[in-house]
Amino acid sequence: MAGERPTLVVADIAARPRIRVAGSPRPKVLVAGAGIGGLVAALSLARRGIPVEVHEQAQALREVGAGVQVSPNGVRVLAALGVAAKVAAVSSETRGKEMRLWNTGRAWSPFDVLADSVGTYGFPYFTAYRPDLLAVLEAAVREAAPGAIHLGRRAEGFEVLPEGRVRLRFADGSTAEGDALVGADGIHSAVRRGLWGEAAARFTGLMAWRGVIPMERLPARMNRPVGTNWIGPGRHVVHYPLRGGALMNFVGVVEGVDWQVESWTAQGTHAELHRDFAGWHDDVHAMIAAIDTPFRWAFLARDPLPVWGRGPVTLLGDACHPTLPFMAQGAVQAIEDGFILARALAQFEDVTQALRRYEDARRDRTARMVRASNDNTTRFHNPELAHEAGAAAYIAREFEEQKVRDRYDWLYTYDAEAVPI
Repeated sequence: MAGERPTLVVADIAARPRIRVAGSPRPKVLVAGAGIGGLVAALSLARRGIPVEVHEQAQALREVGAGVQVSPNGVRVLAALGVAAKVAAVSSETRGKEMRLWNTGRAWSPFDVLADSVGTYGFPYFTAYRPDLLAVLEAAVREAAPGAIHLGRRAEGFEVLPEGRVRLRFADGSTAEGDALVGADGIHSAVRRGLWGEAAARFTGLMAWRGVIPMERLPARMNRPVGTNWIGPGRHVVHYPLRGGALMNFVGVVEGVDWQVESWTAQGTHAELHRDFAGWHDDVHAMIAAIDTPFRWAFLARDPLPVWGRGPVTLLGDACHPTLPFMAQGAVQAIEDGFILARALAQFEDVTQALRRYEDARRDRTARMVRASNDNTTRFHNPELAHEAGAAAYIAREFEEQKVRDRYDWLYTYDAEAVPI
């Protein structure tokens, strides 16, 4: 009929996201979990004038004592939030990465691009002690949004109320209400469980040892601003400095084990750790001997979720894209998530549309990171690494400069401030 508006046009107009206009009310956002990703989300929201509450199960924000790598894409976000200088003050700046052969110690430097990370990517590459990074973020959130952090609140579930708001329930019987809920509560996320049930986990056959070592216990030659990856058949060791060289972070990964406890606080013994790396270079054993208490945890793999949220509820970080640590991107991807989430909620008036825009902007990138990390599992443990001649040929082939750039440039050049949402 003449003058009748086509149904398709009406549907298209109805589906368009409502861009936020000046003066429109801001949603109140609940964040479950005050880890690195949850605090970055809270700080990003507060910086944009969006009311936020962070609910954390712990009685105090004491992050597990371990190292974390913050590559240039993550430092870009920290700089945008005004905390990069404070993070730099408690971190070590990486001036390169090297690979060393498990028994002889022969070194290769296929990551020379990080010798000038600022010149190449615009931002430095930091290695930080997790408690130090968490402390900087906590202080920034408390300054930007006083009273936003609530401790001793273990999330147990949630419900979406008839008017579209969300009620978050805690183990002590208390509740909190908001216009949106973000599950930043980690691998065992209660929010994810409420959305999609328990995530299936597969034991990878890999176990990691970890420890943080006072640098003065190690030979002085080991105190360098370099990340080192010792590679060998069925094993690898990663170590790098923290706190400007005051500490050394140690992680040793072993394959072919049947120890399946997924915990950051399970203790092992020095004898077991020495035995797992029998025949490895003296530098590796010097670090093992200098660890106060070696901890170990099993690596369980989970597939990234194809859909993160529903309605006014979504997920962030390990809750939706848990990863093995072999791209050193777990924390950084959570940092990016938190920043993009705030951009979406600031840009779009409708909360559900904002959260779907956030997910659409992040889903493919984080899934690609998970797959790349899985690929590095076999790359670091290849049988050709058993002997120096085979190792040299393998390094030349697999870690040629262009291949390294192809694996990492897409991560490090990401601009969370400018990527379309």
